[in-house]
Amino acid sequence: MDSAEYERRIAARFATFDQDGNGYISREDFSTAAAALCTEFGATARSEQGQALYIGAEAFWQGMAGIADRDGDQRITRDEFVGGAVKRLRDNPDRFAEIARPFLHAVIGVAGADATVPPDAAGRALRALGVPEDVATEVAAALDADGDGRVTEQEIVQAFAQYFTVPE
Repeated sequence: MDSAEYERRIAARFATFDQDGNGYISREDFSTAAAALCTEFGATARSEQGQALYIGAEAFWQGMAGIADRDGDQRITRDEFVGGAVKRLRDNPDRFAEIARPFLHAVIGVAGADATVPPDAAGRALRALGVPEDVATEVAAALDADGDGRVTEQEIVQAFAQYFTVPE
């Protein structure tokens, strides 16, 4: 992959996390993501599912900040994201899965049943998180690799880790 393509992919990944578009990733971006998912799936913040989303979002933020917020200002800049998160997560994709799992587990809890989600619910979740509709639809369909109409937590975690651990 050439450097322009790599930079384009990194910018897209960064934008996915930067929910408010202010140029950095913060705790508020993760809370915004949880709120968007609650709205999309009709859960209130105080419901068990809503609380799980917010707790998962906070855990995800803590994990990301721990590996990328080099100056400790509770913000992850694009440079910190590229130099910290992307590099470290690329070197250890299992670490990314570990920090993302509580949030993704909560997303599955609000969007599906029996620890799985149908591909259309996965697409709705992606769109609620700001992924363009065409990309969300394509990704959601690809998640159901065996065509059984259900996407498991493991499939989601692996795909999420692969998406965010961009090779150079």
